[in-house]
Amino acid sequence: MPYQRTIKHEITLSGIGLHIGKKVNLTLKPSPPNTGIIFRRIDVSHVEPTRAIIANVTDGQLATTLGNNGTGVNTVEHLLAALAGLGIDNVLIELDAPEIPILDGSAGPFVSLLRTARLKYQNVPKKFVVIKEPITIRCEDKYIEAYPADRLILDCTIDFDHPLIKKQSFEWEFGYRSFVKEICKARTFCFRQDIDVLRANGFAKGGSLDNAVVVDKDGVINKGGLRFPDELVRHKVLDLLGDLSLLGHPIIGHIKTYKAGHLLNHQFLRKLLSHHEKWELTKIIPLNNTFIFQKAYFSPFIPNYPA
Repeated sequence: MPYQRTIKHEITLSGIGLHIGKKVNLTLKPSPPNTGIIFRRIDVSHVEPTRAIIANVTDGQLATTLGNNGTGVNTVEHLLAALAGLGIDNVLIELDAPEIPILDGSAGPFVSLLRTARLKYQNVPKKFVVIKEPITIRCEDKYIEAYPADRLILDCTIDFDHPLIKKQSFEWEFGYRSFVKEICKARTFCFRQDIDVLRANGFAKGGSLDNAVVVDKDGVINKGGLRFPDELVRHKVLDLLGDLSLLGHPIIGHIKTYKAGHLLNHQFLRKLLSHHEKWELTKIIPLNNTFIFQKAYFSPFIPNYPA
């Protein structure tokens, strides 16, 4: 449905932050139309809430970090993917630490929690960023391409020099049910030889086999194995969906990536927004038992949008 959505009532959860290794308490609250996704640190005084838009991204080396006045919220991509995958536009997220809980390393637990809250339709149309012309960003052999389409299609490819992984591709057409079934349960992954380096540099303090797929030279060391034969590339689709939500609105287009990560995702969004001729902000309006696109001339979420 082309109307904005929020949750019907407040929900809470707790978990360990992947990098800080400490307990985090998280609360999600309903928000009015046109609010967007807002993060608020309740453990720090005199800090303004942070809107989940690309202009507020401060880091993407290992995860997506949003910052405001020097105070950040790290590892937001899985929660953002859960919200985007369920079509939730407006919610306030309060937390008492600088990182979103990693839970099982996927968006699945967030989706389960959000579905218990039930969703509330708001009588205000969604706005969509519609790709009008092809646009590409490249970095060495990595790239992201976007093409016009009548829906959101995410087509991701990974390519690792490992006998288990090698080259994997997965194309997914956006849908709430297919997100729950095919994407949201795919977990983050890492290589065993990288763990000591990460921890020596102050990262992955809360990492374990309970919240990540770990791969060594012989294969996956998690007792339960993989949830999907191609779980690793499906997780890249999940990450991409979460990062794309930083446009502030759902995107309509065919997005194709090769060996992309958070840094390239963020660079793509910045390039897209700087090329106004490549996209258009629209609303979908009901008319005579169908829906039509209508150009939207103002967005509070996208910086420097032309009036």
